[in-house]
Amino acid sequence: MTIHFNRHADRDKRRFLRNNPTPAEKQLWKFLQNRKVLGYKFRRQYGIDSYVVDFYCPKLKLAIEIDGEIHQWEMMKLSDAMRQEYIEQFKIVFLRFTNAAVLKEIKKVISTIEDEIKNLRDKNVIG
Repeated sequence: MTIHFNRHADRDKRRFLRNNPTPAEKQLWKFLQNRKVLGYKFRRQYGIDSYVVDFYCPKLKLAIEIDGEIHQWEMMKLSDAMRQEYIEQFKIVFLRFTNAAVLKEIKKVISTIEDEIKNLRDKNVIG
């Protein structure tokens, strides 16, 4: 990996987050693991510089974030926007879902992810 992805210095932080997932992260991971979504491999708690995204598909350059209630606070919205803007500089596409959406409407969430994968594929972003 390059100096921007999964930096060794942040390994313990990523490991902690993987070992302590939220219920929504656990639920979505059941669908993303083992290439279950259109055959693409996703990784959990993937490091991009000092940030960690909940799920990431390196081939697609697709990040998926699951936001809890705290992300509705104005300061967190600003922080999330700055973080996302920084990560998007690496040509990474972001999808965001709320915990509630993942827990209550998982089929709709998976459908949205599949649509984004197809969109990226159609734009020839991936091979």
